[in-house]
Amino acid sequence: MKDAAPSHGIISLAILAMGGEGGGVLADWLVDLAEHNGHWAQTTSVPGVAQRTGATVYYIEMYPQASSPSGQMPVMALSPFPGEVDIVLASELMEAGRALQRGLVDADKTTFIASSHRVYSMTERTAMGDGRVDEAKLLAGAQAAARQFISADFSELAEQAGSLIAPALYGALAACERLPFSRAQFEASIERSGVGVKTSLKAFAAGFDAAMQVLHPSVALDTTPTTTSEAAKPLHAAVGIKLKDLARSLEDAFTPSSHEVIALGLTRLADYQDVNYAALYARRLQDLALALASSALVPALSEEILREGARHLALWMSYEDTVRVADLKTRRTRFERVNQEVNLTSSQLLDIHEFMHPRLEEIADTLPAGLGRWLLASPKARALVGHFTQKGRVVQTSSLGGFLLLYFVASLRRIRPVSLRYQTEQHRIDAWWLQAIHLLPAHADLALEVLRGQQLVKGYGDTHARGWLHFEKLMATLPRLHQLPDAANRLSALRKAALADDSGQALDQALQHLAPA
Repeated sequence: MKDAAPSHGIISLAILAMGGEGGGVLADWLVDLAEHNGHWAQTTSVPGVAQRTGATVYYIEMYPQASSPSGQMPVMALSPFPGEVDIVLASELMEAGRALQRGLVDADKTTFIASSHRVYSMTERTAMGDGRVDEAKLLAGAQAAARQFISADFSELAEQAGSLIAPALYGALAACERLPFSRAQFEASIERSGVGVKTSLKAFAAGFDAAMQVLHPSVALDTTPTTTSEAAKPLHAAVGIKLKDLARSLEDAFTPSSHEVIALGLTRLADYQDVNYAALYARRLQDLALALASSALVPALSEEILREGARHLALWMSYEDTVRVADLKTRRTRFERVNQEVNLTSSQLLDIHEFMHPRLEEIADTLPAGLGRWLLASPKARALVGHFTQKGRVVQTSSLGGFLLLYFVASLRRIRPVSLRYQTEQHRIDAWWLQAIHLLPAHADLALEVLRGQQLVKGYGDTHARGWLHFEKLMATLPRLHQLPDAANRLSALRKAALADDSGQALDQALQHLAPA
């Protein structure tokens, strides 16, 4: 059913977008659309928080010129008022959440158009554990709060068209028919802008079609592709050519439900080090699979242990060190991503400056094990090297000298297996892995929580040191937990306490409530 334009004459729209997404361009298109089709129009913008990379609220009001007495211009509001906005557009799911939080969406009034993709906020990224907001709850809340809700991955549609998300949202707005303008009039405003017209019209059409499928679901039923999911593919079909033989050797030992995560683990570790390192990952997984086969567990629990074990083992084996950091900072894909994020044009130059502050311990970790231990044990050597590491330095990776410096550090991947950090981490991984396998026969649920404890071991430098300290505290409680009927739940609670804050206070308080040894 077609939603008519607001009967009171004034049409209000709010656009919530982040920097670089074209929110200002979208607002300009709307003003142009209104003014070329018999309406007064006004737009304002209210900058948002820096943690959302320049998140801004653009507010537009339109009023028919024919309704103005004696041609007088109406007085329009400068900002949206909760419960009084006809149309809200959000360029990302968390921006949709902000619109809901501000009360801009009304169940009796508002058409709500939101992209379903995510750009994680700083609080989500810096959380010790999984700090992501529940997307399903956000979508359900948006559906319940709006008179009409239209959602699709408009960012993906725009990327496929080689454009920004703004024209895709503009197309969805045209499809909902809440504004008294035709599709041709919408497209004409893009053409009048004279910039990126071809790609913008392509993204507009994609957004229009996606919104029509939401508004008329029956149209989308016949166009849904019936392809095999990634998880249902054979293990060897989900990895690169260098890993196919290794993957084939694992297929029969593992259930299809675990193939996807194992394929991701193999690919990650081959990229991190080499195929031989991926083979070490495979051997460790085979040890876990043999232990599970002899433990006679419920299939569902056995599969969960295998999937969680494969995931956390891959994460720990790809620990962050100076070599990994340098490798990621000098990759072509990283420069391409930065160029895209800042919308670099052919007439512009971009300098990238990295602040580097390696500690003496991180330098020792990168050296061959014997030399690294000597550096840490020798007061004179520590003092000499420490003199050069007291202050950080800025490295310009977009310059030849800065790039070659980090490229050299990244090339040390070849000698990583003899480094002090490698030997330390492999010893820790083996102890953790064998501990979980040892627990399987009698305490399978506790073994699962031991595997999940890897969440604490992350990052590098001070972050890694704090996480490792918390992990050690958890593992030290296992002898006491064995005797308790709810050991797995208790270890899970301790892990969550350790993830609650990086100071460790919540974990220390939780440990005090354990039964005495």
